[in-house]
Amino acid sequence: MDKHTEITNVLTEKDVPDEGRRNMMKLTGAGMVALGVASLTTGKTFAQSSIKLSDEWDKKFAKSDKVDHKKITFKNRYGITLAADLYQPKNASGKLPAIVVGGPFGAVKEQSSGLYAQIMAERGFVTLAFDPSYTGESGGEPRNIASPDINTEDFSAAVDCIGMQGNVDRERIGMIGICGWGGMALNAVAVDKRVKAVVASTMYDMTRVMSKGYNDSVTLEQRTQGLKQLSQQRWEDAGKAAPAYQAPYNVLKGGEPQFMLDYHDYYMTPRGYHPRAVNSGNAWSQTTPLSFMNMPLLTYISEISPRPVLFIHGEKAHSLYMGKTAYENAAEPKEMMIIPGASHVDLYDQVDVIPFDKLTSFFKQHLA
Repeated sequence: MDKHTEITNVLTEKDVPDEGRRNMMKLTGAGMVALGVASLTTGKTFAQSSIKLSDEWDKKFAKSDKVDHKKITFKNRYGITLAADLYQPKNASGKLPAIVVGGPFGAVKEQSSGLYAQIMAERGFVTLAFDPSYTGESGGEPRNIASPDINTEDFSAAVDCIGMQGNVDRERIGMIGICGWGGMALNAVAVDKRVKAVVASTMYDMTRVMSKGYNDSVTLEQRTQGLKQLSQQRWEDAGKAAPAYQAPYNVLKGGEPQFMLDYHDYYMTPRGYHPRAVNSGNAWSQTTPLSFMNMPLLTYISEISPRPVLFIHGEKAHSLYMGKTAYENAAEPKEMMIIPGASHVDLYDQVDVIPFDKLTSFFKQHLA
């Protein structure tokens, strides 16, 4: 594993890549969501009246012949039905350790989370990748909204579900959160003591970036103005009895920072495009940022201890500063692995970059 660098101390500011920093500073504003560029214009409402699971293998990765796969559904404690993919090692016997996987923010289980889940199942774990409430094949209306509370609950509901599987050892359940769901996973594990170990891969703290902008560059005046705009939008939504949606992100206009190009290369090309993903030409509701701007996700991150947490981040990731802060605020035992030369999006699907050997050894040690 000589291509990976493990650190046990917090990185300093000089370790944040310079590339795109000046351009990132331009992408500020309280309404910023995962891609950071959604404009407040009315878009399509994505209605869903019932759960309908696709029968086809429509994932962005090849099906493994080393695992058994099936689609399942389960409910969270708010009564929303979630859709998930359950992966199990072929010909395994006895009670097995298990891992639930979620993320990235605006993605679906057919993308990054499913890839992580399938590969970890190949390595001996029962795994579950799920679509968060209001997105993908999961239930909840209106469509394409997010909530720091409800989406944190989605993770715990996934733990409920996987722990009900007959071949799962409930005392050996772990969690992986990717991108924006890295922060959700950390928040879930802080309160859900059933989870014995957690990994945050290329994480975002969505409450931080929505309320403060990239690199915490939003001023109080800008935040206040953004909240006023979102508050007024509530009158518009109430009058129409339906939410307005942001403009879909699907066209590059030129001048975008590198991380925006990376997002586009994943979500809007055959590499990662999926029609059910919010980030693949669909859109979040305009008022989605409101609860994120008023409810810091990682307030109780230190309460994950004494259970271990592993942070994985790319050396060139624009989001690295969020991982640094989370690592600093977490209590021991904790570990951070920096992947040399890797960007934020590299850890979505680049199997030669994602440190699956490290993930395997981490969970085998702590779910023993």
